[in-house]
Amino acid sequence: CRFSQMLHPIFEEASNVIKEEYPDKNQVVFARVDCDQHSDIAQRYRISKYPTLKLFRNGMMMKREYRGQRSVTAIADYIRQQKSNPIREVQDLEEISSLERSRRNIVGYFEQKDSDNYRTFERVANILHDDCVFLSAFGAISKAERFSGDNVIYKPPGENAPDMVYLGSLTNFDLIYAWTQDKCVPLVREITFENGEELTEEGLPFLILFHMKDDLESLEKFQQEVARQLISEKGTINFLHADCDKFRHPLLHIQKTPADCPVIAIDSFRHMYVFPDFSDLSVPGKLKQFVLDLHSGKLHREFHHGPDPTDVAPGQPIQDLASSPPESSFQKLAPSEHRYTLLREKDEL
Repeated sequence: CRFSQMLHPIFEEASNVIKEEYPDKNQVVFARVDCDQHSDIAQRYRISKYPTLKLFRNGMMMKREYRGQRSVTAIADYIRQQKSNPIREVQDLEEISSLERSRRNIVGYFEQKDSDNYRTFERVANILHDDCVFLSAFGAISKAERFSGDNVIYKPPGENAPDMVYLGSLTNFDLIYAWTQDKCVPLVREITFENGEELTEEGLPFLILFHMKDDLESLEKFQQEVARQLISEKGTINFLHADCDKFRHPLLHIQKTPADCPVIAIDSFRHMYVFPDFSDLSVPGKLKQFVLDLHSGKLHREFHHGPDPTDVAPGQPIQDLASSPPESSFQKLAPSEHRYTLLREKDEL
């Protein structure tokens, strides 16, 4: 790979620069993998293009890979940025009351910084600092919030949104990480041109609500039904919402325009499938069945061959399906020829 060969000496020189600044080998480790020889590693971390630069913290691969300039200076600066403290220490609790409530905030109140509780909090903040704002207060400043010991609180977006208190062990990394991730990473995320490729690299199909930017009512309904019907599917599919106006091109692939929004669709990276009617969103189990039909392969079969024989109305000859496929949203869709379906418009621009 010519591009890998070009990056190799740059990557190596950047590692030497960082080694001088962080001589402790446990601080920063640079490593390279020959994916021809170690295809199992490439497959495990879904590496499909070369060269790819991934960041790991505490053995966990971060969602955001390095996409900056391929130069010694840029890579070294990126590492310095990653080594900076992700937690802002507050000097007065008034700073907490004046927080920007459009962001997701995690606040830790600790008796002292040199403690196992705070070290666990630091580990979590290092991983999730792109998704939440992390703050901390210590000693006398935090005393009013430590009536039952060290305390971690989530302050969700919205001026009137109630705080949520972490009730588990502060030294159990897995527990506090899972709780914080649940608060910092929304169940339904917005897809944009900036994060589209990053979301695709997570390797999960997309369930997308296309809605107009000011149509918050449809978004709220979608969020509620995803939480109600599909929470068990988290980890098998990404729940997303997209601006109809910005993503006109993907809508064209399913023969829709912004005038048809709100529209729900699945992008499997092979095809796009349309949820038949947005008004059916609140029908119990309807949205979940749509996702289950993706996993079972039913949507793919119907895309190519029409409804399964078991779905034929009583009295309708099955052979009619072969000669005259029934009208359905799936039949009208054009196969996706590009893996990053939602990025086409950006690519063309």
